[in-house]
Amino acid sequence: MEDIVNKVAQSSIVTIDLEEFYDETPRVLFDIKPLLFQELILKEKEFRAYIKTHDWSLYKDKYVALTCTADAIVPTWAYMLLTLSLQPFAKRIVFGNIEILETILFQEKINALDTTPYKDARIVIKGCGNKPVPISAYVALTEKIKPVAKSIMYGEPCSTVPLYKQLAQH
Repeated sequence: MEDIVNKVAQSSIVTIDLEEFYDETPRVLFDIKPLLFQELILKEKEFRAYIKTHDWSLYKDKYVALTCTADAIVPTWAYMLLTLSLQPFAKRIVFGNIEILETILFQEKINALDTTPYKDARIVIKGCGNKPVPISAYVALTEKIKPVAKSIMYGEPCSTVPLYKQLAQH
């Protein structure tokens, strides 16, 4: 009987799993809507009173996305004031929803990625997973590794979709 050979394991394919870039730090959406008068107007005096009395330590070591889900005009300084209050506690603060927060967090990790190990490599960017990886992360990673990769595929090493192949150099 012949030994079963795992050709995928023997190949020079390098797998990048974006789930490994996911940081388990809790995410919080801070919606300014409940602080508005009739969900329309920000009253400065009441807002500043809230800022002074709110327990900002609730956001310690968390990622915070600042937003307003009401159809209201909120002055820019209100978000700046929230940021100043959150900053001693929160790990990261962004303006936008949780999806924007995820995009920024992944973008920061991808920007910091050393591409040296991927030079002239056949790369599979792993697809399916259990953690929320935004499509923007796949786009950013593809853009980052294309200049150094020999080829880029998407999926699992046993079943990939070819995306890019470096032209042979003469």
